[in-house]
Amino acid sequence: MERRNRQARRGAFEEEQEQLDERVVDITRVAKVVKGGRTFHFRVVAVVGDNKGQVGLGIGKARTVPDAIGKATERARRDMAPVFLEGTTVPHEVYGRCGGARVMVRPASPGTGVVAGGGVRAVLEAAGIRDVLTKSLGSATQVNVVQATMQALRDLRRVEDVARERGVPEAQVMPFWQRRKA
Repeated sequence: MERRNRQARRGAFEEEQEQLDERVVDITRVAKVVKGGRTFHFRVVAVVGDNKGQVGLGIGKARTVPDAIGKATERARRDMAPVFLEGTTVPHEVYGRCGGARVMVRPASPGTGVVAGGGVRAVLEAAGIRDVLTKSLGSATQVNVVQATMQALRDLRRVEDVARERGVPEAQVMPFWQRRKA
């Protein structure tokens, strides 16, 4: 009886993992200088999302690439956080910053698609955002660009909350193509 329950739980867990969208963004060889020379490791940046508004970022380091990928995806799963969406886009323009990298994320009308490159695209698609305009400003270091994108997504707020704080109607805060519908 208990064995059957354990197998059912394991099956449900594996099914949940299959639903997640895992993407390896960057693999870099890093070196540590020690007395006998250099020791090389691999750093992997991975993004995991459910394509429904949850996304996480993980960075893993190990001597072999598969181990580093495993660590990065595991950390990304643990780091998953909700992202506020307005249909298939983001509710408002937002900037994210990490180190020298800055990323602008701006809402786009339906049918625009994801206008982004590299790591920014991976994060946004894993989060389930289908229509968005982005611009990477400053440093092009992949790790910092991806972390800046995650910071921007964490800074997103719902239209209702922003309208309440400003004391204005929700239609004034919404993206312009949704104002006509409201």
